[in-house]
Amino acid sequence: MQDTNSVDSDIDPAEVGDTKSARRFDRRALFTGGAVGVGLGGVLGAFGAGPLFGGSSGSSGNGIFAGSGVSVDDAVPFGEELLSCHGVHQAGVVTPPTSNIRYAAYQLRPEVDAAALQRMFRVLTDDIEGLTSGDSPLADPEPELAARPARLTITLAVGPGLVDRVDPAKRPEWLAALPAFDRDQLSGKFDGGDLLVIVQADDTLPMAHAQRMLHRDINGFAEQIWVQQGFRQARGSDESGATMRNLMGQVDGTVNPSPEDEDFASLVWFGAGAGWLKGGSALVLRRIRMELDTWDQVDRPGREASMGRRLVDGSPLSVPEGEGDEFTPADFEAKDSLGFSAIPVASHIRRAHSTDSGERIFRRAANYDDGQEAGLLFACYQQDPLSQFVPIQQRLDEADVLNEWITHVGSGVYAVLPGFRSGEMLGSTLFA
Repeated sequence: MQDTNSVDSDIDPAEVGDTKSARRFDRRALFTGGAVGVGLGGVLGAFGAGPLFGGSSGSSGNGIFAGSGVSVDDAVPFGEELLSCHGVHQAGVVTPPTSNIRYAAYQLRPEVDAAALQRMFRVLTDDIEGLTSGDSPLADPEPELAARPARLTITLAVGPGLVDRVDPAKRPEWLAALPAFDRDQLSGKFDGGDLLVIVQADDTLPMAHAQRMLHRDINGFAEQIWVQQGFRQARGSDESGATMRNLMGQVDGTVNPSPEDEDFASLVWFGAGAGWLKGGSALVLRRIRMELDTWDQVDRPGREASMGRRLVDGSPLSVPEGEGDEFTPADFEAKDSLGFSAIPVASHIRRAHSTDSGERIFRRAANYDDGQEAGLLFACYQQDPLSQFVPIQQRLDEADVLNEWITHVGSGVYAVLPGFRSGEMLGSTLFA
């Protein structure tokens, strides 16, 4: 369901406003209806798409969030920064990445119908506006925890089951489980879900509080089936806009389409032809476990050969050491002194490389370490996972030498809802 009609890609800061008092009466009415669910309980390649680890080739990088419509004002004290939740698109996709992210997936309760889901989304909309503006949700027992949002964003995405509950005819073909990959080891523990809540912030305190308030809203309608929490380098610990490093020590996400690119909207955002999804996007979320114990046994040249890039600066192995950086284009025709390919034939960036400009995704990755295992929460946004993400992953699945040290253990595909403006309900187009 690829739609190339462009839509505005900026969040609208002018939409920030205190509409909470105006929403109070409507919200109270939701809790007196007596219906179900009511109540407080109730990658890649030469054209700029980055592979699952590191990058392929191209020049996008540190500036990938320029033009997102959001900037961080250094004059505002840390923790008091606000990002608007209003706009053509939801915040949290092209807004600058924060230090922490939490994904929570829910499965709808059997008795919940479309009317109940509308009530749930009205409540969620109210709380999202309150939490991201530094206000507190209705009946918040700890409103002080919402006072310093630290660039809090809340993004909602829906799975196939929720769309089917509203109207099966509205579900696009791509909104389903991905085709099976030979090397996947999916247990179901971190797969799928009818509703996905994505909470991001520079401080774990407001993030945890927001998740708790949202869970309170959702619990009467759906059961939480998994939570995954990720992190990037702490804000201020590295140069602003620097590419993150994953737990293997690799520069991760060098090559990425930029919101400033002419064709960014046609790659990531749905246009008018997508109907209720106009302004939304398709999200693929993969949990990639890293086998760090065996990775630690590999010498540095072996690590760099498996990726096709140097660890110190992310430069491709096709340029002499010290003569390039992570944004130097990879030359896949280059030979080493012995006449072999400078970038090994089974290296990650070579397998991820594509000359098809349509195989590009917008990635936002985060590390995870839950004490039992560690790895990467790989999220990517596009118009059609079947034509954008799947071909890339198939090549990596077939012959990426990095597969020796990584395993895909979780997977989900979701429709990111379009943005909303003050006075509107998030998700309203789905019910129209």
